[in-house]
Amino acid sequence: MSYLSHFNLEDQPFRLTPDPDYLYWSKQHARAKAYMESTIWLADGFVVITGEIGSGKTTLLQSFLAELDNDVVYAVVSQTQLTATQFLQAVLTEFGFKPFKMRKVELLDMLNMFLIEQYSNGKKVVLIVDEAQNLSRKVLEEIRLMSGIETHKEKVLRIILAGQPELRDKLETPGLKQLVQRVRLRFHLGPLDRRETREYIEHRLEVAGCDKKDLVVEQCFEVIHRYTGGVPRLINTLCDSALLCAFADGRDSVTPADIGSAVAELDWQEHENSTGVHEKMREIEQRDPESSHITRIEVLADGEIVDDLSFEPGRIIVGRSPDNEIFIRSKFVSRHHAQLVSNDDGCVIEDLNSTNGVFLGERQVKKYRLQDGDVVSVGVHELVYHDLRTPEGVAEDEPEPEDLDAEDSRIEEPGEHEFDEEQSDEDEFEESIEGEIPIDKQETA
Repeated sequence: MSYLSHFNLEDQPFRLTPDPDYLYWSKQHARAKAYMESTIWLADGFVVITGEIGSGKTTLLQSFLAELDNDVVYAVVSQTQLTATQFLQAVLTEFGFKPFKMRKVELLDMLNMFLIEQYSNGKKVVLIVDEAQNLSRKVLEEIRLMSGIETHKEKVLRIILAGQPELRDKLETPGLKQLVQRVRLRFHLGPLDRRETREYIEHRLEVAGCDKKDLVVEQCFEVIHRYTGGVPRLINTLCDSALLCAFADGRDSVTPADIGSAVAELDWQEHENSTGVHEKMREIEQRDPESSHITRIEVLADGEIVDDLSFEPGRIIVGRSPDNEIFIRSKFVSRHHAQLVSNDDGCVIEDLNSTNGVFLGERQVKKYRLQDGDVVSVGVHELVYHDLRTPEGVAEDEPEPEDLDAEDSRIEEPGEHEFDEEQSDEDEFEESIEGEIPIDKQETA
């Protein structure tokens, strides 16, 4: 008799292998998926998703892939300790080619022609690189060049990089400045909080067919979070071990004693103590939550304030999906309508390819740097921006708001193209894959 029949379960609820059916949609996971979905209709930059080991990145990617439309062609590369040539071969293999015993220039031409053909057929092409923290600097530069393939209208290759936090550190190195400039959206999957940890456990038990509400008793959830830190993979490991302990002792529910037995068998210590988070959390709890807010948004409907929100520096999404920071329940607002990006330099609003657009007065804007007091319309609602960087907003003698609709011009810094690694004799062909696709090639595709 297994513990599945003992607890009347149809499936193993806490297996470690990724399964999209068990994916718990925390606010973070919903946001990360929304960013990945944005690559389909915003074909002009990278999306970078990072998270600790076991945070659910791979499961999230599988869920994203399962919902892609038929007009999307994708490749997933997860073996990332490769040379630049091997990486190109891996990408082409995922697209259905047999690109072996070919020179690099031939691989680039094959990829070029494939992308042209897919674009001509109305297909969108997505490249997903999992475990991207293992990519060498040279392969990352190769990916940057691949991202530059475009027609006279748009880019033809959409790219998602997913990896552990080391990927963020790698992208900040000076030699990858050009690649970072093409990163459109970034998101880091953090651990689940105490409430989410409980909901995660209950969700997985429900999917596995559990009909017993108190299979895991109330007192267990706090202990589970304390020893796992809210990391999904660790939660799975601890809960599976606790179910086995309860089964071995003939109990119908998992109790704190079973959690304790599982912790002892796993030889774990409290997660805060093992990661050094305890003191940091105490500092955060003592900090004034209002002191770091630099952006305040009033949401108006028919001239009346319906919401008043303040935010720390970072990215703020506006839309009718409940996972947004600014949630507007309106049929005139897209699911992810616009984003506000705020930092010490101010705040920029950007339309996320919404149906009804973003307006400043009578003027529709795609990307715009806001000034204190600006009123922006999204659907039938208005957003009033307040700059909290100083007690009374920014000084009156600041320059006029900057329209960012046009492409930014950029002056390359000396040495920006220098690499630490030795260049191969085929590198002279790398630049051939960046830039606009020749018209004659489009016509012959």
